[in-house]
Amino acid sequence: MQRKIFLILSLLWVYSFSSAQSQLSVESIMRNPSWMGTFPSGHYWSANSKQIYFNYNPEKNQVDSLYKIDAVAGAEVIRVPWSEEKLLQKEAILSADESLKLYKKGNQVFLEDLKKEKTSTLFDWYGPLEKLKFLANENYIAFSSELNFYRFDRKTNRLEKLTSIVNGAKPSKPKSTEPAKINFLEQENLALLEEVRFQKEAQKASQAYRASIREANSKEFVFYTEGKNLTNLQLSPDARYVTFSIYTPPTGNKNTKVPNYAASSGYTEDLNSRPKVGTQAGIMEMGIYDLNRDTVYYVNTASLPGIQDAPDYRADYPEKTWEKKNRNLTLTGPYFSPDGTLAVLQARAVDNKDRWIAAIDLTTGALTMLDRQRDEAWIGGPGIGWGGTLGWLPDSKHLYFQSEESGYSHLYVIHAETKEKKALTSGNFEVFNPFLSKDKKSWYLTTSEVHPGERHFYRMPLWGGKMEQLTSMEGENQVVLSPDEQKLAILHSYSNVPPELYVQENKVGAKPIQITAGQSEEFKDYAWRDPKLVQFIAQDGAKVPARLYLPEPSKKNGAAVIFVHGAGYLQNVHKWWSSYFREYLFHNLLTDLGYLVLDIDYRGSAGYGRDWRTGIYRHMGGKDLSDQVDGAHYLIQEHGVEAGRIGIYGGSYGGFITLMAMFNHGDIFTSGAALRSVTDWAHYNHGYTANILNTPEEDPLAYRRSSPIYFAEGLKGNLLIAHGMLDVNVHFQDVVRLSQRLIELKKDNWEMAVYPIEDHGFVTPSSWTDEYKRILKLFNNTLPRK
Repeated sequence: MQRKIFLILSLLWVYSFSSAQSQLSVESIMRNPSWMGTFPSGHYWSANSKQIYFNYNPEKNQVDSLYKIDAVAGAEVIRVPWSEEKLLQKEAILSADESLKLYKKGNQVFLEDLKKEKTSTLFDWYGPLEKLKFLANENYIAFSSELNFYRFDRKTNRLEKLTSIVNGAKPSKPKSTEPAKINFLEQENLALLEEVRFQKEAQKASQAYRASIREANSKEFVFYTEGKNLTNLQLSPDARYVTFSIYTPPTGNKNTKVPNYAASSGYTEDLNSRPKVGTQAGIMEMGIYDLNRDTVYYVNTASLPGIQDAPDYRADYPEKTWEKKNRNLTLTGPYFSPDGTLAVLQARAVDNKDRWIAAIDLTTGALTMLDRQRDEAWIGGPGIGWGGTLGWLPDSKHLYFQSEESGYSHLYVIHAETKEKKALTSGNFEVFNPFLSKDKKSWYLTTSEVHPGERHFYRMPLWGGKMEQLTSMEGENQVVLSPDEQKLAILHSYSNVPPELYVQENKVGAKPIQITAGQSEEFKDYAWRDPKLVQFIAQDGAKVPARLYLPEPSKKNGAAVIFVHGAGYLQNVHKWWSSYFREYLFHNLLTDLGYLVLDIDYRGSAGYGRDWRTGIYRHMGGKDLSDQVDGAHYLIQEHGVEAGRIGIYGGSYGGFITLMAMFNHGDIFTSGAALRSVTDWAHYNHGYTANILNTPEEDPLAYRRSSPIYFAEGLKGNLLIAHGMLDVNVHFQDVVRLSQRLIELKKDNWEMAVYPIEDHGFVTPSSWTDEYKRILKLFNNTLPRK
């Protein structure tokens, strides 16, 4: 009787659930993405501004190939033959007025006059050469080979070696030797035979002459590397200085191994992987080789203001004794002014709490600070990462750079001598990839001024002022300006429309013309949703942005799923085609089945300025987690989702948040799928983790309150853990340790799916399909009304 009742109830549930159907299935959406069509990427212009090159795959090959299209409506997409593609790959250097093009082919150097369409061979070098460039006086061309710089005079065809750098140790001085004693027979022979005596004296004279030459040559300056690895060699535009970097790696850092149990050899093979957070930093130095004075000296960073400043978090550890010392730095540059008279560098503390831009006295190596950005969390934001936006205006007096000084990443200029600084852009938006026009009178830049979830391309006067918006299509506009600056090649996408290429005149209000159309008929056959962009109020009063997928009212099943994007510092609440396209397709499937789906740009996400970016400092699983909880309350209060019917899932950082949600808020989240999850931040890499949590040795409190493995006893609901065994980013070891912890805690209702041949980002469609079938099964079995 009980079995009969159970069978009837099961059939009723199957009937009620099947009433909300979808033409989509996990198998259909997790196939090789080629089923959707072919979409362009990596676009750039031909040198004559007539054609656009891009990566494309209409033939559905294993990888994309290079294609081209004329920049006009109705043009045909043509695959670029290899013979043409090889010519495109040559690295070209343009003169200041862009009338001359310098390039190499093998060890030969060529000069092409673009106006006369004439090419000449300058010289044929004996070996590999690099760093080919015009000097400030463009009659001269410079290049480096085997650690040394050379200069070629185009007028006289004279080639000159500028440096004497030898890779190795300075040779020791030869020991002096006393002249050999002449025995009796030799003495008598020289006295008797005059010609023999003359030959002997000539031999002595020749030896003395060669010795004098060697002594004279030994007085010429030679810089020996003494076993150090010289990198980033640069020649100043006036050919007065050569600069270089020396990095001395730390000792004792230990890399990890990731075992491959499914190697083709049939044996278990180890993959080399990264070390863990807390690794020691190396030492970086910047050297200056003065070609006029034949001497080498080093940049002195000890004078940078605040070089010994300690971070505020140390106040939480009063029992510790902290040594006051100069922090290690990473140095980028130097950046020489166009005329070569001035140079600056960018220095970043290895704890990433300071960035300095400083002028270099090239005659001494002394530094003068121009700008310092201090952040008690960590330095970051668009254009402020490694290298970042930094360069010179054409007057050789002003520098431009980006800074989060205002709370958002904006473009600034500063005078290299007076230190007068000016913000060229301002407002509650961010600036991306600014560059100067060919005539050096304007800026081109991309910003989020219209909306945090849109990207548009602008033109702005050199010294700031009104920005002219050149793009008009809603969504994301990735623009490449043609070499003649007459046209824009736009890779445009929208929330439910994958990227396509457009061409547009470089004018305000010009109409973009679509020149590719790659969607398959199968993809177009489904009405893909345009998620609604919403905001909800967090418990601390912040307005949290999110994408909301709403089912038809008649299909609502009372349940909801919250998706947590990965990376932490990434934006997914926007109006363009998501890099999480598989998840977007899956969310359409879930919505067809009656689920509400919420995708949140939680604290730590990109696109919203410094305070949002650093909102997770020293506590991952703090505000980023409470934003998910507040999102769940929003769904219950505003959209009628039933309490107890909310699931959560995500990968990488999203998997980490899913674990924290399941372990700390089991009353809110009934089920969760944690994919490729960090379970203990002390086991992740240094570059990412130390920015946010410092190091486990110095700030253990931050690690303990941020790592899911310390909260596993809180698991109440249904948990799926999925991980690739070849993951060299978030190691499989993470979930192995967590599973042992769950076993010891005698937890039920959890399972783990392992993928023997997958890295962090899955590749094979069968793995994607298996993983998402398990996620859907978990949610369908535990969340909807029965």
